[in-house]
Amino acid sequence: MQGLVITNGYFSNESTINQVERLTEEFNKLGVLLTKKKGNEVITYIENGVVKSNIGKVDFVIFLDKNIHVAKMLEKAGYRVFNSANAIELCDDKMITYIFLANKNIAMPKTLPSPIMYKSTDDDKFILEVEKELSYPIVVKNVYGSMGREVYLAKNKKELKDLFDKLKLYPHLYQEYIGDGLGKDIRVIVVGGKVISSMQRENENDFRSNIGLGGKGKLISLSKEQESLALNAVKALGLDYAGVDIISKNQKDYICEVNSNAFFKEIEDISGKNVAGAYAKHVFNAVYNK
Repeated sequence: MQGLVITNGYFSNESTINQVERLTEEFNKLGVLLTKKKGNEVITYIENGVVKSNIGKVDFVIFLDKNIHVAKMLEKAGYRVFNSANAIELCDDKMITYIFLANKNIAMPKTLPSPIMYKSTDDDKFILEVEKELSYPIVVKNVYGSMGREVYLAKNKKELKDLFDKLKLYPHLYQEYIGDGLGKDIRVIVVGGKVISSMQRENENDFRSNIGLGGKGKLISLSKEQESLALNAVKALGLDYAGVDIISKNQKDYICEVNSNAFFKEIEDISGKNVAGAYAKHVFNAVYNK
């Protein structure tokens, strides 16, 4: 029994290294050899109308990269990919995530997509429309990105316009700010349709709660409403593994983001829950115990 884990070829940190090490350890306990390749070592190509790859014979792929083209091609070549290419694609673009979850009775902040701009142009009309729909402070996000990068907070019109000028040639979004305090949210880890662990993240120095930006986590228990919110979002998106971020205001909970390859070092350390083991067992059962 053999699987492959694919990581990004141009980025690595303590959390990504930990993911691979822990998954390798847990699959080994199940008798599965998990090998590793970086994304730039994985070659997929179309030849004579057929998708082929250089990864050889493996029973499954744990895809920790976000290269949707490669993930889709590996599935076309017959490999079982976790998460699926479609689920990764739905989560990779934050605006697509919100659109897909809309009309499904899943609470989310009020969100507006940016216009598409092909050359740099001033557009005060759009800024005025954003101000009509949202109150300051306003969250501004590049639709692509992780670990809190390219997520901003505009406190007034000048800051909003500056952010629009910064991001206007890239797809981005504008969002209602929700929170009972700056830099606070709940991260929920879901595997195979079950909540494995949850923690509250809080950052005293930033409105972004991400651990990599100085946020600190502590173990919490979810309410039934929070658990249901996280599970409904994950089910709708078709994820085998996910990190769901929930934000709250006035005792109401909202989906902030859903991450298809969320890091789990911090939450394993805080909770003592074996997240990597749960993911490995889920994949093992899906592949070998059909």
